[in-house]
Amino acid sequence: MNKITLAEAVKLKSVLAKRIRELEEEMDRVAFVTIEKGSDIPKQTRTLTDVELEMEEVRNDFRLLDKLVYRANIDNEIHFNNETITIVEAIELATQLRAQARKMKELAAASKEESAYSYSETIIMVRAATYDPEVYRLKALEAERHANKLSNLINAKNYSIELDFDSEKYF
Repeated sequence: MNKITLAEAVKLKSVLAKRIRELEEEMDRVAFVTIEKGSDIPKQTRTLTDVELEMEEVRNDFRLLDKLVYRANIDNEIHFNNETITIVEAIELATQLRAQARKMKELAAASKEESAYSYSETIIMVRAATYDPEVYRLKALEAERHANKLSNLINAKNYSIELDFDSEKYF
């Protein structure tokens, strides 16, 4: 059987998902024709059955590919920060690190102190940060750096793993 890398499999899943959407649209086009009442239905290049059969084949390939990708993401590991984690954990950690960096950037962008409102000329309310925004700017940069490093490790690993899948009809 032919083999593809895990990285190619991830891309192929997108290709197959797009092909499924295209076939669904084609089903809508070939399922109905507008004709004059009493006229014969014109011969179509592809019938609804043809499209259904191709759809079934693509969906079967998608499910197989999905299973192979999930299995590879569970069975293979990455070394990150003196720890060994599965690819699936690494993907989630990279997502969490990016979310953490995004939130820390928001906190870093805040002013240390800003006027909130006034009760009168003598009482002025301020909104004061309970943290140092610069510290959070640095934390955001560090979280983003870790997320990028982890993403690069995942990507490199994805190119080193081979899956038994025949992609000839798609690539």
